[in-house]
Amino acid sequence: MKIATVIISILLAFLVGSIIIISEGKNPLDAYIHLFRGAFGTITSLGETIAKSTSLIFTGLAATFAYRCGMFNLGGEGQFIMGAVAAAWVSQFLPANAGVLGTFLCLAAGILLGALWGAIPGLLKTMRNINEMIVSIFLNYIATLFMEYLFTGPMKEANIPQTAPVPESMKLFRFLGGSRAHIGFFIALLVALAVWFFLFRTYRGFSLRAVGSNPRAAGVSGYNVKRIIVFAFMISGAIAGLGGATELIGISYRLQPGFAQGFGFDGVAVALIGQLHPVGVVLIGILFAALKTGTNAMQIVTGIPTSVVDIIQATIIIFAIASSAITMLPKFQYFINKIGRKKE
Repeated sequence: MKIATVIISILLAFLVGSIIIISEGKNPLDAYIHLFRGAFGTITSLGETIAKSTSLIFTGLAATFAYRCGMFNLGGEGQFIMGAVAAAWVSQFLPANAGVLGTFLCLAAGILLGALWGAIPGLLKTMRNINEMIVSIFLNYIATLFMEYLFTGPMKEANIPQTAPVPESMKLFRFLGGSRAHIGFFIALLVALAVWFFLFRTYRGFSLRAVGSNPRAAGVSGYNVKRIIVFAFMISGAIAGLGGATELIGISYRLQPGFAQGFGFDGVAVALIGQLHPVGVVLIGILFAALKTGTNAMQIVTGIPTSVVDIIQATIIIFAIASSAITMLPKFQYFINKIGRKKE
């Protein structure tokens, strides 16, 4: 049912996009061919899709981990930024020839600061029952302003509002020719595998999901609900922080205006459409990255504005959330169960 919901949502979104394209006097099939050719048609475009999907997968997994505990972590962007800040600071602190050790320390610093930043809404939720969504959104602004303070102040490079670049020896290895695809993509896949294994194959993962399903019942059963909530936020923040660190030492190489590009909130959408499952997050992350990469090729060849792709993305989100809400209705569940009994 969940997989069908996602597929139908995507198809309906492309149908809406087709109607808009037809209203522009263009051929939707031709437009979509150029859209996906622009995302996967060449080594360079494929690499760009992989590069864009990496951060979406990280932030999507971060949101998924917290949501499985029943917590709405909307602070993925702030945790992503703080992970990048930590990596940038470590890269400038270490010798330029630190090599693989420097790369490892940058990633470790991103994980650590991301986890600490993620712990804040978790602690405030458990200690003072302050809404985690409000706190995490505020922390996004604080992280952004702190980053801007760094690249315009203490870590500023000469007279340019940006930090010094990451030393060559610490940069993540790139593959697929001259594209921006880097090994952070494979790190993201390993994290997705680890999240899946933890959530669905370990006792701690079961306890986390139990708290997410019914915290009161979990507490009565002996689970330490507060500790599990803080743990979920810390791991969620660590994943987002790792994503920020890989973005910094794999693609941008420095902190500068526009860093992060809304990856945090896009990650929330990826998590929801992916049905809060690591495999779904990876697939939807790649889909969203493909839409972002291929939109320019579609516009150049067909003349269709890139805003059509934005509409398709937004429509996918709307249909996915709406269909999930509908399937939760008691009458709908009764109807499905009735059909199932008839087949038997």
